[in-house]
Amino acid sequence: MQRRYFDHNATTPVSQEVLDEYLPVLRDVFGNASSIHRDGQSARQHLDQARKRVAALLHCDFKEIVWLSGGTEADNLALFGIARRTRGHVITTSIEHPAVLNACAALEAEGIPVTYVPVDSNCVVDPDAVRSAIRPDTCLISVMHVNNETGTIQPIAAIAAIARERGILFHSDGVQAAGRVPVNVRELCVDLYSLSAHKMYAPKGTGALYIRKGVELAPVQFGGRHEQGRRAGTENVPGAVAMGAAAGWLEQNGPSELDRLAKLRDAFEQQVLERIRDVSVNGSRAPRAANTSSVCFEGIEGEALVVALDLQGMAVSSGAACSSGAVEPSHVLTAMGLTRREAKSSLRFSFGRANSEADIAALVPALEASVDRLRKLAP
Repeated sequence: MQRRYFDHNATTPVSQEVLDEYLPVLRDVFGNASSIHRDGQSARQHLDQARKRVAALLHCDFKEIVWLSGGTEADNLALFGIARRTRGHVITTSIEHPAVLNACAALEAEGIPVTYVPVDSNCVVDPDAVRSAIRPDTCLISVMHVNNETGTIQPIAAIAAIARERGILFHSDGVQAAGRVPVNVRELCVDLYSLSAHKMYAPKGTGALYIRKGVELAPVQFGGRHEQGRRAGTENVPGAVAMGAAAGWLEQNGPSELDRLAKLRDAFEQQVLERIRDVSVNGSRAPRAANTSSVCFEGIEGEALVVALDLQGMAVSSGAACSSGAVEPSHVLTAMGLTRREAKSSLRFSFGRANSEADIAALVPALEASVDRLRKLAP
């Protein structure tokens, strides 16, 4: 049975051009980037070249990129690094990834106040709501760029402008944005921006945080003076090179790929709406990332539909991978006004480079048949 993958927001397969650069470095460039001998300096050169490629994707200076273990660590460093240093008030939203929400919960346990701004029925936060939440002691605002479940794009440039106007630092979780929407941190006016390699067709275990020059933050782990004192620990040179290769591909091919994915996603949604009754697309009235579709199938248990499609060789998701298996419905979908039942009847389809029109032609009939069968079993 041919497997077809529609869960790229959970993770992406490692691309061939990334493997072509990653494997030789993994084999041959084994030096410690902090060592002064030739092997160490070779590792340092590869590390900084990769840093420049990620910086080029974000349109920033390469010295503003800090290597980390992934998007979760990037979010944690941004939030803990600012809030613990200033002990000020933090603002975020009700639809953030658990990497932000659970970090905020930990800050609250430490006595640091946090405000959670709601979103509208389109899964978009209102900049004026963020403005209204600002207090005299607010030190940080954190709003994701693209929502991982619905694909909705948040107005972070407008929110960042509000933050800068008030002298407040602004962080955005861009894990689902890089490669799915254009990203220019200078134009967006963000102070901190999180990335993850495995959402960009590179291996898991590597991430990066853009930290605008002049922004001071406290480290969250301690050891040597790696990464300009921002993140202790020997750098993962092969992982950084892989992420740099992924960033290089996206810089060259991103616009055309985004256009292709948007057409693919739109064709999928049109066919689903035409062929299956009692279906709605969550967040469809808002600007969305090109590859993401969250669909509610009324009267269906989402996880049952995931299993039914998996048995036919198709990988989809009932929500964020980090929340998979949770008894509670998606906090994102309920935050935008869906009932618990509607939230648990929703699936996420996230398309990627390997998907084609042939995949959509296989997915839609399988979806139609599975929904029909499940509705007959539990009308």
